Amino acid sequence: MIRPSAAEDPNFETVRVWDPLIRLFHWALALCVIVAWILGKYGPDVMTLHFYFGYAVLGLLAFRLLWGLVGPANVRVASFVYGPVTVLVYLRQMFRRQPTYRLGHNPIGGFFALVLLTVLMVHAVAGLFVDPEDYINVGPLAHLVSDSLNRKALYWHNTLSWYVLGLAALHVAAIAFYALWKREDLVRPMITGRKQVPKGAAPHN
Repeated sequence: MIRPSAAEDPNFETVRVWDPLIRLFHWALALCVIVAWILGKYGPDVMTLHFYFGYAVLGLLAFRLLWGLVGPANVRVASFVYGPVTVLVYLRQMFRRQPTYRLGHNPIGGFFALVLLTVLMVHAVAGLFVDPEDYINVGPLAHLVSDSLNRKALYWHNTLSWYVLGLAALHVAAIAFYALWKREDLVRPMITGRKQVPKGAAPHN
């Protein structure tokens, strides 16, 4: 007997999981982070464009914080903050070769999203206070703090850039794991906004 696909199964339905603004935020943030990272490491000596893309990252993160408070239910911060018991239960069954069909972030994905957004925020804010002593690539708020804090901001901005790279690589690896092992496409819903899930599914199911 051939089991029907989710699209054909009457127990499944197509629902909207990501609204247009959160999808636009996701792809815009990815683009700005990638371009800013490349410009920071391999761009011209005068890093004006790097700063502009950094400002864009800060603006996008500010939007995500606001949207996480007033946006649709499954994009609010409260929707992907899970307790330790829920996280442990999910970890125990995460490697089962089947989709999880959650409307929003699963417990591990929610934790990862918080870590990634926090690291990006600290990284970008540190960039506002850097002063590399070249009199050119000085952060707009560098004059507000001491030379010691300027140097610390430069250190953390440079160091966290590698953390950002590592987290981005982990994000891509997780998407590949879900696609290849669990047969769950996480990319299409972030493009179309819609996903096939069991009827009556909830963000914290």
